[in-house]
Amino acid sequence: MNKEKLYIWACDISHYTGEGNLGNLFIKKKLKPFYDLKIIKPKSKIIIKNSILKNRYIRPIIGIFYCWKFYLLGKKVCYLNYLPLWNLPIFILIPPSSLLGPITGGSNYKKECSINYFLREYFFPVLYKLSICVINIRKFRTVFSTSLLKKYINIDLKKNSDFNFFLEGLTKKESLKKKTNDFIIYYRKHKNKQKLYPIDFIRKLINHKFKLLVVGDRFNEHGVKNLGYLNKKKLRNILSKTKIFISSGENIF
Repeated sequence: MNKEKLYIWACDISHYTGEGNLGNLFIKKKLKPFYDLKIIKPKSKIIIKNSILKNRYIRPIIGIFYCWKFYLLGKKVCYLNYLPLWNLPIFILIPPSSLLGPITGGSNYKKECSINYFLREYFFPVLYKLSICVINIRKFRTVFSTSLLKKYINIDLKKNSDFNFFLEGLTKKESLKKKTNDFIIYYRKHKNKQKLYPIDFIRKLINHKFKLLVVGDRFNEHGVKNLGYLNKKKLRNILSKTKIFISSGENIF
């Protein structure tokens, strides 16, 4: 039996980022078994130097145009990522009957006197409600990567949504490798993550001569080994040799 062709817009399907790995998992679990896939990625000539600007603001706009291009040609389309619940224009502008990749977003942030706090405390909840209204009106079937945003979601959308999709990527595997590393730390320079890292605790570990590895952005403390961004295979190998993993407090998942 021939599968229906599905055109997918993907802002990021790399194996070096959480967004990319989540997108690949969605393709594997939700799309590949049912469709003949055609993945559309940003062309190199439109890539700009600022990766945050590129991923969060430029690529989604380009993706909307690509989705409409194939929709008007009579094709079935999917908008895979970047898809945070606050990004209202995406839910308004994508073509009817589009499939949506996993919706992301967190609800924990540092409470302080800053623009970031003001936006997340007062502005984002308004965008969440507007996005939810649009999703309900347009009858999109939604999959959320975690359950962190569940408290903002009304009963109607909850009935038409799946939560904690990331759990589908978890597998239990016994590791026989010797644990040569004490701690591994995921570190990212992000306004919502920066002040939620247990910096004092990490410095105490350094003072006690524990062996610490850092993945992600560079952590400028003497006594740690920075590994940079690793693909999924390399990261799993390092994790299998490490006793304890440390993450930031904004997203326990």
